[in-house]
Amino acid sequence: MNLIIEDEIFKQYPEVILGVAVLHNIDNKGTNPEIADLLRNAEENAVESMGNIPIIEQPSIIPWREAYRKFGAKPKDYPSSIENLLRRTSKGEQVRHINKLVDIYNVISLKYFVPVGGEDLAKIEGNVLLTFAADNETPVVLLGEQEARPPYPNEVIYKDNQGTICRRWNWKEVDRTKLTEETSNAFIVIEGLPPIGRENIQQAVTKLVELIKKYCGGEIQTAILDKSNPQIALL
Repeated sequence: MNLIIEDEIFKQYPEVILGVAVLHNIDNKGTNPEIADLLRNAEENAVESMGNIPIIEQPSIIPWREAYRKFGAKPKDYPSSIENLLRRTSKGEQVRHINKLVDIYNVISLKYFVPVGGEDLAKIEGNVLLTFAADNETPVVLLGEQEARPPYPNEVIYKDNQGTICRRWNWKEVDRTKLTEETSNAFIVIEGLPPIGRENIQQAVTKLVELIKKYCGGEIQTAILDKSNPQIALL
């Protein structure tokens, strides 16, 4: 079982970079007030860091809006996960608690202004591909929705042997592979497009690992994926 960035992605997005953490034997149960404090601080610092520059003009948000347009998604209607987080925090909304892992990766997302997502390895079938959707993808139920819908042809998706696990690159994940308190094995992906580069992603990965080890324990392997190193083993 591997996570693989397919060659077709690099043809359209040659400088995409992923920081990946593979987690085994973690404890994702319960809550921790320290994580909640980290999330509140990350929200405050993110708003302060944006200053008076509109979200859509933030240097780390512009490339995701452009990437979405390339595969036919309107960023206004389908914001990247980091743009969505920043929209909410800029309105004074708190990012709600999900579970320890999700809360931690939201801290990282807000701290470094990068999209971050994660999946439960026990619910993954076969390889995970970052690829373009075909015209016959299986309908999937997204988080917070009831009706199954297929991805649009040519949108960027993550998928396994059973179907899509995240639509429109990092817009919304499916319900099937979501992280829960019962998750003990998982993988987390931190995504970058220029001006976010390898150094930024490595810093984010390092901080992510530090927080997971502190609050969830377990064993963690990491890798930086790019055109020269497009895959990592998940098991």
